[in-house]
Parts: sequence; structure tokens; C-alpha cells
Amino acid sequence: MAVRILLSLCLLMPLKIYSQNVTDQLLEGRALMDAGRFDEAVSSLTNALNVKQDGRLYAMRAEVLLRSKDLQGAATDFQQANKMIQGIGEYGLAKISALAGKTEEALNHLEKNINSPYQKSEKEIMLDPVFTSIENTPAWRQFWKEERYSIFDRKISEIEYSLATKNNTEALNIYKELASDYPGGNKTRYALALIENSNKRYQEAASLLAEITSDERSNEGYLRLLARVQQASGNPAGASVTYSRLLNLEVIDAELYIRRAECYINTGEIQRARNDIAKYLKLYPGDREALSLAGRIEGRSGDNLKAIDYYSQNLKLHPGDPECYTDRASSYMAARSWQFAADDYAMALDIDPSDPDVWLNRGVALLNMGKVEDACYDFRKSLALGNRKASQYISKNCIK
Repeated sequence: MAVRILLSLCLLMPLKIYSQNVTDQLLEGRALMDAGRFDEAVSSLTNALNVKQDGRLYAMRAEVLLRSKDLQGAATDFQQANKMIQGIGEYGLAKISALAGKTEEALNHLEKNINSPYQKSEKEIMLDPVFTSIENTPAWRQFWKEERYSIFDRKISEIEYSLATKNNTEALNIYKELASDYPGGNKTRYALALIENSNKRYQEAASLLAEITSDERSNEGYLRLLARVQQASGNPAGASVTYSRLLNLEVIDAELYIRRAECYINTGEIQRARNDIAKYLKLYPGDREALSLAGRIEGRSGDNLKAIDYYSQNLKLHPGDPECYTDRASSYMAARSWQFAADDYAMALDIDPSDPDVWLNRGVALLNMGKVEDACYDFRKSLALGNRKASQYISKNCIK
């Protein structure tokens, strides 16, 4: 009997690992790394590797080891990752070489990265502090004198920079040059979609990106922009489908679950939203945005008590954030618990007295408590801060 029980336990132990696919293991490893729990991250990824040898798992474990300053262990894992998936470990090896002061070796790995599917942009490389120690060397300067990126990469990078600095005219001029030389291509249309998005012409951007992503169905950058413009244009159903496409591509970014949950709330798919936010909170328990969204989901479903519980958790973890108070206050308002709502709005105003909406909402709570004079003070404060809706309350309740 004892032998049978032991055998059963041995058979059950790997089930947790087998039930999780590689993407789940990578998400878990990244979450533990982000939390600074390096030993647990290494242990989790090692367990996954014992079940399935995968270059992505080696690359992720290498990132954890690099973050924890185990350069030799990280180098070994990046090299093993490269053997399984060509190019995936080159950028990590470049960083390790730079940290060791080996400039030529770092540049060799950088060149391989730039010529791989895992290419980092010039901007990302230049802003990476790990290369600070070698950026003043002659070899580094000579390396960047040569053209490393395609004309499309350079022009799109210039457009992104121009848009980031609010120079939309310059961005449009760069696009026109690109369109003159390379009309009709997907990268040219993507450049235009970036400009349309910046100009808040979301429908136009979405139309361009829908055509592009029907041709290049696995391009992460195109899909990310498409999802954003779909949300911005008031198409949460389309955006949820696009976020699902990204997740099906096994993009290792847990935030995609938050963004898709936002879409599901707006389409009324509450259980799907609940599932996505639960998955995110399992990876990042205590995340302010996720707890706030979980509260919104429960509030939308009509369960104010559960919503208040999420908001209260958020307040314990982030007591200095006024939004955590206004979130809970909104649930108290829905439950007609005017005093509790007014108290939370008051706490939010103690932290940030410049929000006109909070003044208005506290005024409404006070009005419902019969405290008309106090409510009118809040309405006038709201109006002075720019909320025109407050004038309606003032004319109806405060002018005799």
C-alpha cells in the first residue's frame, strides 16, 4: 500500500508543470524576476526545463541570472538558447561582454543581434545603461559609423521620434520621402498608421493596419498598434480579437491580459474579463491597476461588496494613491452608502485637491446626506477647477 501511494505521488508531482505550457512558465519566470525573486524564478524555469528543453526557457533563465549578477551562468544559458533558437541570446551575450569590458566581443554579439529576428532598435541599444562603459571607445564609435539598419527601420525610427517630440509635420515629411521611394509597401503603410494614430485619426489607422496584418499575421508591432487604435476608436470587440491574436502568438507580456480584460468589460463579457484579470493577478498580486480593474469588473457585474473588497486591498497596498480612494468611493456611491463615499472622496482630496471630478462627486454624496451647504461648497470648487457639470448642481441646489 505504501509503495502504491508513493508511486501515485511521484506520478502527480509533474502534473503542475505539464499542465502549464511554455508560455505560462515564461510568464511566471518573468513575473518572479520582476518581483526580484530571482532564486524562485531560476527554480521555476529549471523545473520547466527538466520537463521540456526549450530555447526560450534558457533565454529567460539567462535574463534572470544576468539580473542577479551571475554573469557566467547567464552566458552559459544564452549560449545554450542560441544553439536551440539562432540569435535569441545574442543581445544578452552583448550585455555580458560589455559588463566585462570586452568591447570587440560585445560589438560582435550586437551585430549578430541586429541581423537576427530578435533585433533591438538603435534607440534601445543606445539607451541601455549596460553599454555605458564601452560607448566612448574607438571601436564603439566606428561600429555606429556603418549603416546597421534598413532604410525602413531608420525612417520609422525617425518618425517615431518626431511624433514623440510632437513634431508631426516633420514625421509627415519623412513619411512622404518613404512613400515616394517605396509606395504601397506594408512598412510604408505602417509609417502612415503611426502618424494617423498620433493625429487621433483612429479609424484611418485601423483600416491601414487591418490590411497590413492580414498580410503579416504574426508581426507583433503591427498587431500591438492595431489593438491600441481599435480601443481608441471605440471598437473593443475588435481590439479583444487582436489581443487574442498576440496571446496566441505566445508574446511574453502579461499586460496583454489587462488590456484584453478592459475590452471584455466594454463588450459585457464579464466572465472573460474576470478570467483574464485573475490570470494577471496570479502573476502580479498586488498590482494597483489590476486590482482596480478587478473591482471595476465586479462592480459592472453588480457585486459591489466584492468590488469594495478589491478596492480595499488596493488601498492597503497603495495608501498614497488618490485613485484607490475614488475607486472605492464609486462603489459606495453605487450602494448609496453616502457617508462612506464622502469619506473616501475626502481622503482622495487630501492627497490631490486639484481634481474637479472628485469635488463634484463628494458634493453629490453630501447632497444625498442632506448637507446642502457643504455640497454647494464642493460644487463651486469643482466649477472653479473647470468641471462645467457642476454648474447644473449649483443652479438647482445652491441659488436661492
